[in-house]
Amino acid sequence: MNIEAFDYDLPESLIAQTPLKARDTSRLLFLNKTTGDIEDLHFKDILRFFRPGDTLVLNDTKVMPARLFGVKVETNAQVEMLMLTQIEGNDWEVLLKPAKRIKVGQSLSFGDGKIIATCIKTLEQGGRVMRLTYDGILQERLDELGEMPLPPYIKERLDDKDRYQTVYAKETGSAAAPTAGLHFTDTLLEEVQNKGVRLAFVTLHVGLGTFRPVSVENIDDHKMHSEYYTVSQETADLLNQTHAEGHRIISVGTTTTRTLETIRRDYDTFVATSGWTDIFIYPGFEFKAIDGLITNFHLPKSTLVMLVSAFSTRQYVLNAYRHAVQEGYRFFSFGDAMIII
Repeated sequence: MNIEAFDYDLPESLIAQTPLKARDTSRLLFLNKTTGDIEDLHFKDILRFFRPGDTLVLNDTKVMPARLFGVKVETNAQVEMLMLTQIEGNDWEVLLKPAKRIKVGQSLSFGDGKIIATCIKTLEQGGRVMRLTYDGILQERLDELGEMPLPPYIKERLDDKDRYQTVYAKETGSAAAPTAGLHFTDTLLEEVQNKGVRLAFVTLHVGLGTFRPVSVENIDDHKMHSEYYTVSQETADLLNQTHAEGHRIISVGTTTTRTLETIRRDYDTFVATSGWTDIFIYPGFEFKAIDGLITNFHLPKSTLVMLVSAFSTRQYVLNAYRHAVQEGYRFFSFGDAMIII
């Protein structure tokens, strides 16, 4: 299938640059995955789609303030480093700007030496493996020195770091937020549970590859990035029980979906496990884990649009996107949401 099949026209003015004052006041587009019918709502209306016995699954990853600005030790030249993935110990895969000037053996200083990063390996597309040295606890140093790694299409500065975290964020390790969950408040989640809906949590640490465009014409040739996930025994048991009782599993976000579908693909049931997934979901994929999907509006020609299209149909999803453009919905990370069920 050609990548152009997943393109759509989006005015730049509809790319949300800042979050709304209240998380749950965003708009919600309902798409019936079977008929293609759509309806314009607000996110608080999402309660009407839940039934007693359903399980709502959320990704509890927490975004690291992992964008650091410092200098090259040898020349004092300014440099930006975005920490992506912990490889082992204090070795991290990172992106650097400017990258080509940083060679193996050279070091960077952040916060007047509070963090020193030494290059030990070069990777593709500006990537490097850096070995960090610092005093104390790394998370404390990042909280002190780092900024949130907002996607490249967001040009505005984020005043409140917490608005790029879900209210249930717990496990630190993401380079980006699982944005479908940004709409939920503690109060709304309580109302969900009051309807007899159970909450379950998985962890998938979102990598920067989530924003990288597909660079091949034929999507069959695309190689997905790998992301680390973990699922507890408690979550696995609850999801198996939900299916056994004939109830629905509703996934909050594409990251949660990729985690659940990876496990069902590999084990044909839900199990407590952890590992790396590079699952690529596009039309033709057979879903085994989820019955409903809550998601934001994604970039044209992205793997995320393909995933959403696979859950319904490409025609229905792109029609819903065109409707959202016409109605002035807000797009991408700080934008509005869809529920497909």
